[in-house]
Amino acid sequence: SSFTATRVAALRPTSTKTTTTTRAMSRLATRVGSTNVAGRRRSTVAVRVLSTAASNAVNANPNSVGKDNSGAAIRARFLKFYESREHKVLPSSSLVPEDPTVLLTIAGMLQFKPVFMGQRERVTARATTTQKCVRTNDIENVGVTARHHTFFEMLGNWSFGDYFKEEAISMAWELLTEVYKLPKDRLYATYFGGDASQGLEPDLEAKAIWEKYLPASKVMPFDCADNFWEMGDVGPCGPCTEIHFDRIGGRDASSLVNMDDPNCLEIWNVVFIQYNREAGGVLKPLPNKHVDTGMGFERLASILQNKMSNYDTDVFMPIFKAIQNISGAAPYTGLLGKEDVGEKDMAYRVVADHIRTLSIAIADGAAPGSDGRNYVLRRVLRRAVRYGREKLGAKQGFFHKLVPILVKQLGDVFPELVTKQQHITEIIADEEESFGRTLQKGIEQFKKVVTAAQAEGRTVVTGAEAFLLWESFGFPADLTELMAEENGFTLDNAGFEQAFAEAQEKSRAAGKKSTGVELLFEAEATAWLQNNGVSPTNDSEKYAVGRPSHATAVKAILTPSGFVESTAAAEGPYGFVLESTTFYAESGGQVCDTGVISTATGSVAVADTKIAAGFVLHTGEVTGEVKVGDAAKADVDYERREKIMPNHTMTHVLNYALRKVMGDGIDQKGSLVDDEKLRFDFSNNKPLTLEQIADVERIVNEQIQANYAVDKREVPLEKAMSINGLRAVFGEVYPDPVRVVSVGPTIDELLANPSNDAWMNHSIEFCGGTHLVSTDAAECFVVLEETGTAKGIRRMTGATRGAAKKTTKFGQEIQAEVKACDNLSGDALDRELGRIRNLCDVSVMPVLIKEAIRADLATHSKRMLEAAKEAAAAAKQQALADVQAKAATTKSAGGKFFVATLADDTDANALREAAAHAFNEGIACTLLSNCKGKEFIYVSVPPEVNIDVKGWFAATSAPLGAKGGGGKNGVAQGQGPNVDAVSDAVAAAEAFAKLAL
Repeated sequence: SSFTATRVAALRPTSTKTTTTTRAMSRLATRVGSTNVAGRRRSTVAVRVLSTAASNAVNANPNSVGKDNSGAAIRARFLKFYESREHKVLPSSSLVPEDPTVLLTIAGMLQFKPVFMGQRERVTARATTTQKCVRTNDIENVGVTARHHTFFEMLGNWSFGDYFKEEAISMAWELLTEVYKLPKDRLYATYFGGDASQGLEPDLEAKAIWEKYLPASKVMPFDCADNFWEMGDVGPCGPCTEIHFDRIGGRDASSLVNMDDPNCLEIWNVVFIQYNREAGGVLKPLPNKHVDTGMGFERLASILQNKMSNYDTDVFMPIFKAIQNISGAAPYTGLLGKEDVGEKDMAYRVVADHIRTLSIAIADGAAPGSDGRNYVLRRVLRRAVRYGREKLGAKQGFFHKLVPILVKQLGDVFPELVTKQQHITEIIADEEESFGRTLQKGIEQFKKVVTAAQAEGRTVVTGAEAFLLWESFGFPADLTELMAEENGFTLDNAGFEQAFAEAQEKSRAAGKKSTGVELLFEAEATAWLQNNGVSPTNDSEKYAVGRPSHATAVKAILTPSGFVESTAAAEGPYGFVLESTTFYAESGGQVCDTGVISTATGSVAVADTKIAAGFVLHTGEVTGEVKVGDAAKADVDYERREKIMPNHTMTHVLNYALRKVMGDGIDQKGSLVDDEKLRFDFSNNKPLTLEQIADVERIVNEQIQANYAVDKREVPLEKAMSINGLRAVFGEVYPDPVRVVSVGPTIDELLANPSNDAWMNHSIEFCGGTHLVSTDAAECFVVLEETGTAKGIRRMTGATRGAAKKTTKFGQEIQAEVKACDNLSGDALDRELGRIRNLCDVSVMPVLIKEAIRADLATHSKRMLEAAKEAAAAAKQQALADVQAKAATTKSAGGKFFVATLADDTDANALREAAAHAFNEGIACTLLSNCKGKEFIYVSVPPEVNIDVKGWFAATSAPLGAKGGGGKNGVAQGQGPNVDAVSDAVAAAEAFAKLAL
């Protein structure tokens, strides 16, 4: 049920009520016309990797910029405009956010959220992007309307404590009217009209600015639901102003603003982030004021290209043409609602929209799967495939054939589509084929539902049955209802909604599990530190070589109730901001340092270290009393750190080794480095072979044995990006300057000749973690596991130093035990192989050793099987010879039956064939044999012998506790556990036969 609930939560909003949170999230999404749900993300606002993407977007179709209204020109004009006004053009962040609470990126502001939250300092004062976004909570409207999408681009510009309302509004007006040449008389603006219940005054400043450009009648106030943007229940927020456009013109459309009229629509939302919403709903001014804007690219294109639908623009028409060519359907005609007979055009819109979503999400590292964002993508894909096949008549396997046109459309803007085209195609094709099988299973399940209902005399498909089809087979309720109607049934829609609601409630309940009191170290806390004169923590000494004990001072103490002067003044947990520190705060996949902070009157056992806006917070259990202003000594647990460092450095080398073995298509998708292991996630569609794993392990160990120096230094980002062979995480953000970690060449050598091909033979990465001085300190490296985490994502786990040696030693000991099996046979060998096999399955050891053990076990199993076959054949021959002799003796003596105990391990087949000889000679017999710890019985009575075969078998079986059956054709057989009672069974069998005759 939790599995189901998790997937339900990924698809539907948790409430239909208008709350502060849902209204806030709506403001993120109404820039493109629908509701979304946002979450958290940690990052640094900085220049991103693959900056060519931003350059391509700005310079797309350079000859057409300013001369046409193609989608590429519209996008380029926006970015060029803000670039000319000192905004840094940044590439889109990944659709897969770092924050696990966010399924998919839904707005351009998410990459900048840490600045708004006070978790990171700004690196640039102004920025502009075209951001990849996905929303799926109202997916049922995609294809139905002219404006709903799952994937969309959000054009945006940001100011981080630089300009504010005057400049934001004036630049927006200039871009719309002077660059895009929109008619001024068709534009309308809204502003925040205030909320007395929250003590919020109307935003008269924004109103006054707008009235410089528009008549007062076209500048209208609205309430919090429409014009006050919030990130969530707590956090940065502020009033916003929206720009609306009247498609018709020549009229007063002010009454249609914010009325969801398709001809008078919002095109831009400009948010003025000036408050922080604290717990309990209290609003406090932020120390810095920011601007966050978002404009739907597809909607803007429809306006500038004079199209009533986003789908009628050149953003979608080439995709429609490809769909027609692949499916053979009639051309797209742009019809909606009842006019779209057969829902052909709706299907075109669904398929075109969804191939955009799937392709771009997969390029960013997601993939259709069974939970979270991956399940969202699976639902999107299944909806597209179903509409394509049902409404357009497309054949199985059509969907992945649309990837090339999508790459052609957006490859210049998002170059990851080009580099990942084959990967995207393979993932979609595989999932499409899988869904084809699931769809067939669902149809079979539906038939069972109908059959059961008919047997019960009902003509209604219950809500529970429909929900099962939805949850397990991807059948939406409308498909189940359609199939029901085709069979003379109706669907209990209310019951389906109830089942859905119950699943949602389970999801919410699962998400409310208490994790204890948590210290929030975000905007409110960092703003307090800044306002109270506390300087950001100097953590440069975290890279100090050796084991320094660091002298510092306590500058602030955070508790759940706020900042205090002493730990005696409030209940914990406690967090401590120091003047300077040697502790490493968790980031970049490396776990934080632990250790002890000591003062004259108390100490802190530091269990967690985190950083926000340059302030390092040390959290832990306090002994005694610690006060603000205390002189302190910071002592990192260096023994633990010295286990983490080789794992981190070898993670870099592993990344390099994978590229050498698997090719440049390998991209990092995540990592975890702690004191026990290293874990590295990377893109690859198939498991690595043992030979590939061996090559990777060998390359890493060669780098260790080479005793390469590990050089680390901050370098200007532009220079660092020019280094040949440098590996960086796609979609990650890096500060300028950025810290470069090079295994082998010195940083000076890299910068002196950045294009040198020799650098391709070394690990060179951006990283802020702690690393070795030289590779030999890692001592050795082993791969402990290679497994899949999602479609197209593999995970390799490894170990260094003591952990690697310990697991290797253990594996070698098991190998010795396998070798000792050479001297075993029969049951003893069987028992030992089972024990070792189970131990191998549950134990941690190098993959190569584990697989070698499994191969040796398989060899022994084969040997045992062959020996068993030989023994069975020999036993069969012996049994036949013994029965032939016994039958001959009995017959020559004028007897009618005999009872015989044959050699051990004579199996049932051998007993049957041996008894058949006696049967053919007209002699009845009961044969017994101890085989595999059981006493086997076979009774055979030819027609001419007057013995009841069932009675004879029963008499023989009783002492053995045997069970069996038969009686037909004169034979019966079975087996029993009481092998020590064979003599009693023989006596009983002989007595029964004598009495019968």
